[in-house]
Amino acid sequence: MIDASDRPLFNDDHHAFRDTVRRVLAAVIAPRLDAHEHDGIVEREAWAKVGAAGLLCPQVPEAYGGPGLDFSFNAIVAEELAWLGSAAGFTLQSDIVSDYLVHYGSEEQKRRHLPGMVDGTTISAIAMTEPGAGSDLQGIKTIARRDGNGWVLSGSKTYITNGQSAELIIVAARTTEEGGAKGLSLFLVEAGDEGFSRGRNLDKIGLHGNDTSELFFDAVKLPADRLIGAENGGFAMLMQQLPQERLSIAVQSQAAAQRAFDEAVKFTSDRKAFGKRILDFQNSRFALADLKAKLQVGWAHLDWAIGRHLAGKLTPAEASAAKLWHSEMQWEACDLSLQLHGGAGYMNEYPIARLWRDARVARIYGGTSEIMKELIGRSIS
Repeated sequence: MIDASDRPLFNDDHHAFRDTVRRVLAAVIAPRLDAHEHDGIVEREAWAKVGAAGLLCPQVPEAYGGPGLDFSFNAIVAEELAWLGSAAGFTLQSDIVSDYLVHYGSEEQKRRHLPGMVDGTTISAIAMTEPGAGSDLQGIKTIARRDGNGWVLSGSKTYITNGQSAELIIVAARTTEEGGAKGLSLFLVEAGDEGFSRGRNLDKIGLHGNDTSELFFDAVKLPADRLIGAENGGFAMLMQQLPQERLSIAVQSQAAAQRAFDEAVKFTSDRKAFGKRILDFQNSRFALADLKAKLQVGWAHLDWAIGRHLAGKLTPAEASAAKLWHSEMQWEACDLSLQLHGGAGYMNEYPIARLWRDARVARIYGGTSEIMKELIGRSIS
């Protein structure tokens, strides 16, 4: 369990909220972890229960059905969900999608969509990645052409989390013929729009407990009010929101690394070899000691980064560094912890197997580790 009792970032309100999060996740998600893994999707009833308990989109203002809190409360949900070992796409909705509407949506868009996202009756996704455009958003080919007062959207997206279940999808599309960063816009696509379709639920290495899909837009006609923010302003909006997305991944990575460590300590304390506990071998103690030191550094850095973000000071390079370090540390923690489990670690009945599988993508999505290094490097002068 995550010990947040003496983290200066959190006060009594945060601790009470964390208690609620733990109670709800224990009741709603924990008993269904294996089912979610098997089915490849989180049932709508779970979304509604989590939303009804106030765990979705904490930062949405009260005027649109939210509690009007800040990202520190989002972080608590992300930490507890990741420590539990759930791949549910709640953090995507709370930490990424909802803020595009909060910051850039029209009043009508906010009132139409945010209340449902808060109470869990609306599931959302964001569609940026394409077969030929991943970490480099400037390579997006999906296009939206003017059609009277509206738009016609054509193209495809892939690896979209919540793709099978989302009723509301933010789609990044090119609105000029000019390439590069210019001419990208963001649009709202609803599940019932003619010409919109979904591919299969993709077969992934890990994160089996959420749905990930290809999405297709075959001349989807969109009215003018589906544009989010300014025409051709999409790239700027994406760049402004990516630091929070990367910080969210860092939060989840740190919590998952802690769970992996906890599982390794538990297993090596119980299992014996050559007449003594595995934990009593110097190799095991030294390996876990090294990991414990890195976790200590990680929690301190994470709270620093969240505090910077809450103050509006977290830079894109700092967010990239957080995402890079914590996701790489997560992989190290999960791989080491699986190794300390021996053959048992390769069995899916042990939590470490799921943690290990799910960890691998953290170094890829939200921008690969290599792209993070490139972005950090550009900030060096």
